[in-house]
Amino acid sequence: MNIREKIENNEGKILISGAALSKNTKGRDKEELLDEVRTCYMIDRDRIIHSKAFRRLKHKTQVYIKTSGDHYRTRLTHTLEVAQVAKTIGKGIGLNEDLLEAIALGHDIGHVAFAHNGEEVLNELLPGGFKHNEHSVRVLKYIERNGDGLNLTKEVLDGILHHSGFSNNNHKAMTLEGQVVRYSDKIAYVNHDIDDSIRAGLLREEDIPMELLYSLGKTHGERIDTLVKDCIYTTLANLEKGVFEVALSKHIGEAIGDLRSFMFKKIYLGPILRVERDKAKFVLSQVYEYFLKHYEEMPDIYKKIVEQEGIHRGVTDYIAGMSDDYCLVLFNKIYVPKFVIY
Repeated sequence: MNIREKIENNEGKILISGAALSKNTKGRDKEELLDEVRTCYMIDRDRIIHSKAFRRLKHKTQVYIKTSGDHYRTRLTHTLEVAQVAKTIGKGIGLNEDLLEAIALGHDIGHVAFAHNGEEVLNELLPGGFKHNEHSVRVLKYIERNGDGLNLTKEVLDGILHHSGFSNNNHKAMTLEGQVVRYSDKIAYVNHDIDDSIRAGLLREEDIPMELLYSLGKTHGERIDTLVKDCIYTTLANLEKGVFEVALSKHIGEAIGDLRSFMFKKIYLGPILRVERDKAKFVLSQVYEYFLKHYEEMPDIYKKIVEQEGIHRGVTDYIAGMSDDYCLVLFNKIYVPKFVIY
């Protein structure tokens, strides 16, 4: 018995019956030889961490565009917080931590520069629309490794595809691990966006409705603690009843939904950030329009996509992969006049 087989054997002893065991994976699109040390989900986690798209997350906006402070979240730090929350919930339930981590680390890998402002622009410009969860899967399957993709397991890709959405009416991931990441994303971003908004001086703790503070907690840590524990205990209760579903209790689920609605009204769509949102959308749309006319200037992989899937798809893939900084550099290079001394 090699090391991987020992790990797989231990999974069968430790994890609950509804957990996704590595040895029972639905596999990859391209069959590979099994590793002697790492399980399939460990391999997926490592491939995501070592990908170029993952590294670019450090320069992609979470909520606040081009902030001067070091302590505001980026798309990368958001991803790490989601992974931490997911692993805590998953351990409490008895799920596969390696699968949880792989899904969490890859869930936003296809997100656009300038937060959801960028996604809104591409959704308007790409025929058929654009969704970051679908693009995350596309990046991992078709764009990374110069078009070869990372050949991840079906469970990881499914969890990434179904991580998005706040409504319980959304399609659920095939694994409990994927469902945990979906809730972990909600728990992480609503709370850390409050933290960043307070840091930016745009929100005060006392601005949050008292009934939500009473239900979820008065501090960042208290709210995370409440939501994580509620998710664990509610899910365990579901499983005992034979319900294969990760969930929050009705009261707590409604509270975090109301807290999210408050953040949309006060911060996400509020007047204070509107000017910066509009600037970001203008920059991204102008860069997009430029490459529609000059797609031959894009890297080879995206020119190949243009030939195979059309110009809008190729330009969208190129733009979606850009970090905030790179997009701004290109915008300045393309549109800002250069002073020449004669």
